[in-house]
Amino acid sequence: MNHKREITYFAAIHEATDFCLKTDPKVFLIGLGVPDPKGIFGTTIGLQKKYGPERVMDMPVSENGLTGICIGAALRGLRPILTHQRVDFSLLSLDQIINNAAKWYYMFGGLLKVPLVIRMVIGCGWGQGAQHSQSLQALFAHIPGLKVVMPTTPYDAKGMLISAVQDNNPVIFLEHRWLHGLKDVVPEESYTVPIGQAKRLKEGHQLTLVASSYMTIESLKAAKILEQEGIQIDLIDLRTVRPFDQELIFQSVKKTGHLLVVDSGWITGGLAGEIIAQVTEHQYAALKAAPQRLALPDIPTPSSPALTKDFYPGYRQIIEKILIMLCCQPKEIQAVLKKIKDDGKPHDVPDLSFTGPF
Repeated sequence: MNHKREITYFAAIHEATDFCLKTDPKVFLIGLGVPDPKGIFGTTIGLQKKYGPERVMDMPVSENGLTGICIGAALRGLRPILTHQRVDFSLLSLDQIINNAAKWYYMFGGLLKVPLVIRMVIGCGWGQGAQHSQSLQALFAHIPGLKVVMPTTPYDAKGMLISAVQDNNPVIFLEHRWLHGLKDVVPEESYTVPIGQAKRLKEGHQLTLVASSYMTIESLKAAKILEQEGIQIDLIDLRTVRPFDQELIFQSVKKTGHLLVVDSGWITGGLAGEIIAQVTEHQYAALKAAPQRLALPDIPTPSSPALTKDFYPGYRQIIEKILIMLCCQPKEIQAVLKKIKDDGKPHDVPDLSFTGPF
């Protein structure tokens, strides 16, 4: 068995879904475009042919109704994987997700379970605009009863999807569209990655950098550039945003005394602010300076390339923010930024230069 093979993020999700369908007859897959030729960015191709239309099926454009059907199926012992394709489409089903899926276990004292996975694609690119590019992890993370995962690497995507399907609670599974082509070393056999456990991607002692999903890729690029300047970053990939791994973040902040949280959602009321609040409440004495956050400005997502170029923060903005936090002089900051060469690629396409192992 090849333990060193590299596959893409979308192939890892496809493999995890295939495994769950094969090993558990209670699992079924449903969603808009599931049996289409492109198979939701390649993640569902061929599964209907393999398992039949009774277990792998398309759905009408009725997000609220189908989410309710999947909740009912989960309550009756099945394990649905529902994909709304874009997170924006799931907004039509918030009543079912928030008022039913998230609350049944609590309302009935743990006697009823909702083992439901809802896959949604988030993120930017290709001029999708205000209604098709949102990153709404903070919205779902705000709801007690929901688990919210955002795997960054193909390895984690496979392991966390299997964990999510096996979980007896509703799990929101968020995939950034720019991660689907990313490659990593992924074992062929099945495995799980624990929900609620973050991962340290780089060891450092000068600043704690917390990120999730695609922003982890931008943060990793920033950390590698700063390493060449003698700055050591402790980079933590959240992987799960509800419940997030307080312990690892607290341990890191105790070591570094500095905290920057990078998020792909809006800055106000977002995930970054929540992490900073908890660190400030529980690890105030360890902080050497005020924690900072980097996220989207509080405006709807633009479509024009001229506007999106300054709307989405990337590794250059992360580097500049870190240098300011570490009290570097303006001349020093500009000198570092000048060393970073523009690769000439359009800013609104995925960066596929990163490959595993991460």
